[in-house]
Amino acid sequence: MAVTADAALPVADEAISTPPDSVPEGLIGSEPILMNPAEQSMDIAFAVNGEATGWVDVAKSPDMSDSVRIYSGDGPIVKVHDRFVTIRIRGLKPATRYWYRIGADRLEFENHYKPRNLGPVLNKTVYSFTTLGTDTQGSFCVINDTHDRKPIVDMVLTKLAELKPSVIIWNGDARNFYRTVDDAIGTFLKPHPKHPAYAAESPILFLNGNHDFRGRFGIHLEDLMMFRDSAEREIKYAGLGRNFVQRLGDLALIGLDTGEDKQDTNPIMAGLGRMTRYRELQTQWLAEEIEKPTVKTAKFKIAFCHIPLFDTRPNENPGDVLPADDDPRYRHPWASWQRTCANMWGPLFVKAGVQLVVTGHQHVFRYDAPTSGRPWAHIVGGGPDFVPRKSRSFPTVLEGRIKDGQLAITVHDCGNLRIVFKS
Repeated sequence: MAVTADAALPVADEAISTPPDSVPEGLIGSEPILMNPAEQSMDIAFAVNGEATGWVDVAKSPDMSDSVRIYSGDGPIVKVHDRFVTIRIRGLKPATRYWYRIGADRLEFENHYKPRNLGPVLNKTVYSFTTLGTDTQGSFCVINDTHDRKPIVDMVLTKLAELKPSVIIWNGDARNFYRTVDDAIGTFLKPHPKHPAYAAESPILFLNGNHDFRGRFGIHLEDLMMFRDSAEREIKYAGLGRNFVQRLGDLALIGLDTGEDKQDTNPIMAGLGRMTRYRELQTQWLAEEIEKPTVKTAKFKIAFCHIPLFDTRPNENPGDVLPADDDPRYRHPWASWQRTCANMWGPLFVKAGVQLVVTGHQHVFRYDAPTSGRPWAHIVGGGPDFVPRKSRSFPTVLEGRIKDGQLAITVHDCGNLRIVFKS
């Protein structure tokens, strides 16, 4: 896609003067990943090996001749981290292609007051991205429940590399839990050695699964997998950092967070859970968002969340058993599906004309056709197990593309390299 003539770039940060002396090798520890795509902003993250501040050069042309440099952090001091860099680019134009490259400055601290900048390290690879909007033409893919199982991650990322989507919706449970920052870096920035740049040009829309809240670093996962720009929402919804409503051409993509699969009152939550209020706040937000032109003018409307909102099997726990999820009627003492969210969000889906809801969590591919009482179709993505021809539990990539004015949905079985659903 060519850059429009009036495509603006964000105002560049003031350049930081750095000495030209030698710089240690290997400061940049990964290729970049893009995340939180929007009409006027894009977020970038990459790993570093040592204390550093990071930056991104952004340009309207592939030769980078008109690039400006944006540094990490919005505060009075450039953000410094010893493991990763996160950068938010604002002031972009909708449906516009930009080129970028990343870099970092290695820092040393002689004492608490005397930092030393050893100079810049540039990743010479130039990547590109396209902002979202009603004029953005492209496709999306959905992955879910990879659980950091490397053979499965390889299968899924291989399929993404083939399909080259405009957007990747990572629909939860990227890992079982996050004990340390290394767990998160290994999951998102360096998920597999064969795919170092898997999200360098296809940005990620990340939605929490129940497992993504777990672990000491999981509580702070937004430090790396950034919350969306708070400017996208009213201050009363500032805590809804994962929720999104974004246009990809004729498609309205709606992201929701079903939260943990256990009640806030379950002792295993140790009093940390606030999912009840979290879901209620999302419901208020969704009721307002579906009245805005972003949703109302879209020809196709798709919602994404991790835990399914529908299940006909009577022994599957619907997630509303108080106080501790355990009931002899159900197979598991945790939510297999989310009746509470279905009751809250389902009527709003109907009002908005949502045609499809895409979920995960159950590790078994499933398609539920619309009914008179539930006019939206429901797809559950597969999981991190691979038993050829013996199970419906296989890794999937759901692909969505506009073809001849219609939305085409294809679900790929990445293990057997076959299509398991097409509509």
